[in-house]
Amino acid sequence: MNQQNFDRSYEVVVIGAGNGGLTAATQLAISGKKVILFEQHNLPGGFATSFIRGRFEFEATLHELCDYGPSTNKGSIRKLFEDDFGLNLDFVEIPEAFRLIITNPKEKLDIVVPFGVENFIDALEEVVPGSAESIRNYTKLCDEIVNAIKYITESEGNPDKNILIKNYKNFLKVTPYTLDQVNEALKIPEKAQNILDAYWCYIAIPTSRVNFSFYAAMHYYFLIRKAYFPKYRSHGFTSALESKIREIGGIVQYNTKVEKILVENGKVIGVETSKGDKIHTNNVISNASPTLIYNNLIYPKDEVPEIAYKNVNARRHAISCFVVYLGLDKSAEELGITNYSYHIYDTSNTEEIYESFKTLNPPKAQATVCLNNIIPDCSPSGTCMLTITAFFLPEAWKEVTAKDYFKLKSRIANDLIDTFEKATGTSIKDHIEELEIATPQTLTRYTGTYYGSAYGYETDPWDSFMPRLMAMADEKYIEGLEVCGGFSANCQSYTNTLLSGQIAAFLSILDLEKKEEDI
Repeated sequence: MNQQNFDRSYEVVVIGAGNGGLTAATQLAISGKKVILFEQHNLPGGFATSFIRGRFEFEATLHELCDYGPSTNKGSIRKLFEDDFGLNLDFVEIPEAFRLIITNPKEKLDIVVPFGVENFIDALEEVVPGSAESIRNYTKLCDEIVNAIKYITESEGNPDKNILIKNYKNFLKVTPYTLDQVNEALKIPEKAQNILDAYWCYIAIPTSRVNFSFYAAMHYYFLIRKAYFPKYRSHGFTSALESKIREIGGIVQYNTKVEKILVENGKVIGVETSKGDKIHTNNVISNASPTLIYNNLIYPKDEVPEIAYKNVNARRHAISCFVVYLGLDKSAEELGITNYSYHIYDTSNTEEIYESFKTLNPPKAQATVCLNNIIPDCSPSGTCMLTITAFFLPEAWKEVTAKDYFKLKSRIANDLIDTFEKATGTSIKDHIEELEIATPQTLTRYTGTYYGSAYGYETDPWDSFMPRLMAMADEKYIEGLEVCGGFSANCQSYTNTLLSGQIAAFLSILDLEKKEEDI
């Protein structure tokens, strides 16, 4: 019989030590709540992790953090880590936004884009003369959107309509519109739009479907606070969060998968693990997706309301990633890899690129980083690391057989390397010391998400950040159950998943307080 090495009752059980689960458990422990965090692996982080091959330690997925900021202009994540959680972490500032390369001969473009609003406007004006006024109007609108979101957040979801109408009328106007629609309304020249839209791969749906407010907030945070990267990879901050949880009395249980969320009369009453442990609780925060929760975790099955199934079936799982990790036996300088972040697109047509994600042909977009160009000593002297990330929609890999798997992933990896070499004028194939490839199948095995879906649900205008926040109360189908992570109301990105855990913790604390009042 299995012997539990933890208590049989907790105020809150957190499922999964991904970004959201870690910040949820940290906030709960800081707030004095009795909390246990279950993780199926032996390390924290989920997608936020690193691994070693030979002489190299590769970052698994993170390219950069949005809304971290310098100490003089702290963003939400720096405030979360330092002010709320008391963590002392080492982050490095990324010097420029990205290098955008469009390889299509008819649209050929190669530009290094800077951070800073004025620097950004000047850079686009130099490449696209006459664009400055429209780009300035774009950044002013971004500023209003960021301040409107801040006001709504600080009002705890109950903003004064008169203040919204008076101070944030443009935000209200553009909320339902797409990135393409607003860019056209602002009369931004097409070439300038191509540069402006380069971050679209962080959302990975066509710009005709990207919600403008969601994109604008992300882009503006990059412009005003730059981008940052953890000196010791994402595993550095996930390990720090895990240590903080333990330090203040929370429990973290590894190699233990929650297999059932026990529900009775629409209310959480406990969880059951893969080891047969049964823990009483009336509050669960899940880093697993609602799709997984309602299809696999809720027990008994008849406790799942029909509307919950309709909700998750109405949403589309977003892209998964295909990542090529390269440890090279020459330095970045020797190889001519001059930038940190590269966005390389076959075309500016995001519809066409998105369609390529549905096939098993090499995708028409890659986001590639060379960590040594911001952390020179991240690999041994005279070497460097290059990480190439491309994208596939989940269904593309459904029919891949074991027989074809290795040949297929090698073919795609080789094509992505070829594309990088041709686009940048570098030669790296003869200098590969270590090569590792992660496919959607890899991410599925490690995280348990649907075919490795790394971006949660797709964020169409009808189902983006603001609509999800407005629908949170209506989409709470089980009393005592909250969701955090990339599938939550906060949507995808490291920034949003980290913040989602703290929000879920606060909601659970409110629920606990309400239950105490009712007694």
